[in-house]
Formats: sequence, C-alpha cells, structure tokens
Amino acid sequence: MKIIKKKLSELKKPERNIRMHTEAQLKEFERSVMMFGQIRPIIIDEDNVILAGNGLYHTLLRLGWTEADVYQYKDLSENQKKKLMIADNKIYNLGVDDYDTLDAFFKELGNDLDIPGFDEEILKNMLSGADDITDTMSDYGKLSPEEAANVEAAGERKREAVDMAEAEKSNEGPLQQPEKPIEQQTTITCPNCGTPICL
Repeated sequence: MKIIKKKLSELKKPERNIRMHTEAQLKEFERSVMMFGQIRPIIIDEDNVILAGNGLYHTLLRLGWTEADVYQYKDLSENQKKKLMIADNKIYNLGVDDYDTLDAFFKELGNDLDIPGFDEEILKNMLSGADDITDTMSDYGKLSPEEAANVEAAGERKREAVDMAEAEKSNEGPLQQPEKPIEQQTTITCPNCGTPICL
C-alpha cells in the first residue's frame, strides 16, 4: 500500500456517506489528531472522491490542515467502491472491547487519563480506590450546620402553620406554643409535598 500526500482542497466528499459524524465525535477526532497526528490514510478513488475517512477529512479541515496522507484506488468498479464504503463502516462495529484489558490499561495510566473518546473526569471517578468511594459515599447527603439549622427552622414554621390551621378549623383559637421545643418532636419538611416528618 503506497501512501501519498494530497491537498485537502483536491479531495471530494462522496454524494452519499453511510456514517453520520456528530459534533461530539468530531471534537474527539480533533483531540486525537492533535495528540497523535493522522494515524491512518484517507481512502480515495481515481477521481479523488473519499471512500473511507470522511470524519478524518472534516477534522483535518477544522484544524486548518492543508494536506493529508491518502491511499488512492484507481481500478475499483462502482460496486466495489460501495462495498468498500459499507465494509469500512460495518466491520469496526462487529468488534467488542475487552473490558479487562481496557481496565488494566486505564489503571496502568494512573492519573494520565486524557484519552480522546473518553471523559477524563468520569474515568478518574470510575478508577477511584475503594477508600475514596467509601469516603465520598459517607459524606453524601450530610448537611452543614447552617443547612441543618435552616431545615429545622423551616420545620418549625411549618409546624406553627399547621397548628394554626387546625386551631382555626376547630374554632378553638390559636394553640399555645410550648416554651421550648420538645427534642423528640424535631421534624424536617418533605421537599416534595411539604409534610412535616418527625425525626
């Protein structure tokens, strides 16, 4: 296979392309090219029409490249060109990742997880040690002293409103509030329905 250089301005997009490239995919393609350069050629026919590598072509244009490595077929029939385009897009999808090897690679990379196609923060969270996860989970849902005081005050206001409404409903007049709250009756207010919940 002889790889040659061609100006991107000479290459032509096919009239129809099997693979649709999302903006997210093109951004990851850009990260890959910036990190590693062009790692595979764009495949073209005798008229410089792209048969495989449309996403790479768009990426190189976006990055301001003026030329690319290409492999040019000059003797394919129209059917063979279509088959090549179909095969190039389909065969990759038939493979499956070896998650054990992938996990091992991630662990061997340590904190160097800037990898095109992956979100670095998600990878770091996935690979956190058991102690880190336990610490994070044990802190989940804890309220700061200020937040706890706000919750308690909101519960107290809600209790007063409920007591007033019940008193007015029964025509007994407002209920007397105890001088100091009873500890066993500490409540919080349900954020969904506003019902006081005794703790």
